[in-house]
Amino acid sequence: MLQGSSILITGGTGSFGKAFVRKVLADHNPKRLVIFSRDEMKQYEMAQQFRSEDHPALRYFIGDVRDAERLRRAMYGIDTVVHAAAIKHVPIAEYNPFECIRTNVGGAENVISAAIDCGVERVIALSTDKAANPINLYGATKLAADKCFVAANHLAGGRKTRFSVVRYGNVIGSRGSVVEHFKKCVDRGDRVLPITDRRMTRFWLTLDRGVQFVIDRLSSMHGGELFVPKIKSMRITDLALTLGPECELVETGIRPGEKLHEVLLPQPESRQTLEFKDHYTVHPSFDWWSREDHVVEDGEEGQQVPDEFEYASDTNADWLSPDELLTLLKNEIR
Repeated sequence: MLQGSSILITGGTGSFGKAFVRKVLADHNPKRLVIFSRDEMKQYEMAQQFRSEDHPALRYFIGDVRDAERLRRAMYGIDTVVHAAAIKHVPIAEYNPFECIRTNVGGAENVISAAIDCGVERVIALSTDKAANPINLYGATKLAADKCFVAANHLAGGRKTRFSVVRYGNVIGSRGSVVEHFKKCVDRGDRVLPITDRRMTRFWLTLDRGVQFVIDRLSSMHGGELFVPKIKSMRITDLALTLGPECELVETGIRPGEKLHEVLLPQPESRQTLEFKDHYTVHPSFDWWSREDHVVEDGEEGQQVPDEFEYASDTNADWLSPDELLTLLKNEIR
């Protein structure tokens, strides 16, 4: 599906963007791969890592998703868009609400409009577990963006552009994660690791798994779906003690806007959700969507989840053991 195509990724210099670019260049031989982001230094550093003489398909566009005209220029001739740009830091979003809204919601509108105007065929937006039953501004803006991308399928009318959303949890090895924070504490010799609450659980997946899931869903999407991978949960205490087995854990209290447990599929979405071997698909509740025509994905028939089903990190059936977590961390954190 990506072979010989023209692809653009917003926020392309972030952790996901770099991993996505590496995977696409290695496996899919794109005609053009456009990195769209606003930080010229990160683009310069990325260009040193992925040299143009080795990867002639790469293009670097300085731009902000708040700039609709720049997005339209960047998307000219593009077949596929992956939208990863966002303001993601929960406390910073709480302190700068309008900046978060302008990027996460206004930026979503600009991506949608530019994709429709330029005749892009497929758009997948990256969401977050914090968009399910949000209690902080970041989660609320991502929920609004999710709704916009699903609704964009009827905004496109008879045009060919189709939009879907991928929602997943925390990524091991991503920039700014608690994994990175704990590792820095241990590396500088701290004997104490701060945790917010000993009961806390989170969903975790590897960066490579997140990238592959997005690529797989680009191939299977029809437009309007919200895709959720099946991933394992972990306890924050297991993570801390795996990284710092000799450290003492000290509770600091849950921060404003932070949940004790995360949810990827809240109960009200269960009526629209099908379960597949490695993921869930939430179908849109629009009159134009024929659910019977979209029960099968990649040759597998999805099964309706039970009423009031909820996919939450504390009630998840699959958990990372300390040994599994240590193996993942060795592979992902270098």
